[in-house]
Amino acid sequence: MNKIALTEKRNPSTINIDLMDSHEIAKTLNNEDKKVALAIEKVLPQIGDAIEVIAQAFRNGGRLAYFGAGTSGRLGVLDASECWPTFGVEHGMVNGFIAGGDRALRFSIENSEDSAELALQDLQTFSPQTNDIIVGISANGNPRYVLTVLEEAQKKGCKTIGISSNPEAKIKEFSDIFINPIVGEEPITGSSRMKSGTSQKMILNMLSTGAMIRIGKTYENYMIDVRMVNEKLIDRGIRIVSEIAKIPYDKAAEYIQSSGCKVKTACVMAIKKITKEEAEKLLQQNNGILRKVI
Repeated sequence: MNKIALTEKRNPSTINIDLMDSHEIAKTLNNEDKKVALAIEKVLPQIGDAIEVIAQAFRNGGRLAYFGAGTSGRLGVLDASECWPTFGVEHGMVNGFIAGGDRALRFSIENSEDSAELALQDLQTFSPQTNDIIVGISANGNPRYVLTVLEEAQKKGCKTIGISSNPEAKIKEFSDIFINPIVGEEPITGSSRMKSGTSQKMILNMLSTGAMIRIGKTYENYMIDVRMVNEKLIDRGIRIVSEIAKIPYDKAAEYIQSSGCKVKTACVMAIKKITKEEAEKLLQQNNGILRKVI
């Protein structure tokens, strides 16, 4: 009999969860979720290493790609999708692939995680280069899809990062950096969308956000490359300029308009009292890092 992975073991704290009332269930699940952040705290050194590797790849024109099956794949696609509006990066700089393709985002295609063929197809679609970073995400760390992606990526000279809740995950062998938060058994046996999924979401937030911060996509804690594509984001962009440049909201709105809806450009224009062209030249000379300009 194969050894049971930690992510498949039974949680002794929730054996009688089906006898609990609704409030007891909520409290029990919350108690289990509290363990997730503590588990992540123990792997912060590996997360920090991964952030720096990803940031360095971005500086060298490299890309980031997440690969996973089921919940893990959906979370990777989610994180990749959020980078464009949040940090203003070009489409393709951060990518998400899920075993089974886009249909698997809405429907369960469980046997796709066992397919090396699908892994090779998705990796070919991404077309990895040596300065790209490949992240394999899996709760138990053993699906053939993720293993194949990481193994082939290493052969192509890419740096690889593995994320798993299982200390005996096979993906560890093919991960240059292995991030292994031990969140323990799931409240519902084997339901890795729960604590394992929560830990993955938190880690992916750290990886993408941390790398973007390192390459200058924020000023202090402002998202200064935000894409102003709706009313909420336009308002946010104006408020950012107003607060950084210390000017009234209405004046900041004028700078946003004349800058072509670019927060960083508007900030430089307002603070330096210069034209859009002069502001963009200063930013270009400083690799787009606002702190170096103002």
